Amino acid sequence: MANSASSPEVRNALDRARDNQGDAGTAAILEAAVGKLWERIQNEPEYVLNREEFALFNYFIYRYGKEREGRRAVEQFWNHYRPNNSASNGSKT
Repeated sequence: MANSASSPEVRNALDRARDNQGDAGTAAILEAAVGKLWERIQNEPEYVLNREEFALFNYFIYRYGKEREGRRAVEQFWNHYRPNNSASNGSKT
């Protein structure tokens, strides 16, 4: 799926954006992916982000970090994080 946080397209776009080398296409890729991820976070309260999803979500933390669902998603990620285990695997708790 092209706009999944774990897709190479999204990971590469995130790398470009972090390096300030993004363009309108990069922004569109990231916006589509984070929009889809945000919808999932809102619709599945027990969902645990995987590492790639967390990286994308964290890039947009200024937008979602003050929302109850955003804080919950970050907390759940860290509560399930295992350095060699990519957090959970995007599963529910």
